[in-house]
Amino acid sequence: MVQSQKVLLLVSIGNPPPVLLREVEEPIATQLGVSCVVSKMVMPTPAYAFNKDRGQYHCNAIMRRLVPLLEGGQSMVLGVTDVDLFVPDSPFVLGEADRESKTAVMSLGRLHQGAEGEHFRRRFQVEAVHQAGHLLGLSFCEDPRCVMFFAQSPQDCDRKQLSLCNNCRNELNKLNR
Repeated sequence: MVQSQKVLLLVSIGNPPPVLLREVEEPIATQLGVSCVVSKMVMPTPAYAFNKDRGQYHCNAIMRRLVPLLEGGQSMVLGVTDVDLFVPDSPFVLGEADRESKTAVMSLGRLHQGAEGEHFRRRFQVEAVHQAGHLLGLSFCEDPRCVMFFAQSPQDCDRKQLSLCNNCRNELNKLNR
């Protein structure tokens, strides 16, 4: 895969240790041709995004706070948090990406369900590559093994490969032209 000049800023929000974010640098570079930079700044738990009726945190409110963190040379940002995330039409989401603002957020919270160690690490990598793929312009894929398949549960992440299917790889090549 041709290395592009795209750089993804990884930001820890709340309690995920920034060192954990380093676990996704290699898969994102290998699968998507994007280099990653882990932010030295850790954002606090996003109390401003908390919805007390749902007991969850609104993705869009968090993503709005990520936009100003982008610096020269960085083309997109992915926030990683441990709080439970939602968008209005879903009971929960593992993550959300906005192509326009080039921001995404994902939660480790539900990825821990029934997974520790290497199993959890792989789920984290799959979901991070998925969100970064959306930031590059990829859509959801119908192939349940493709990393771009829409995961509705942590178990869906377990079925996905850490790579793009041929259709999504071809689409990424078109987007990178």
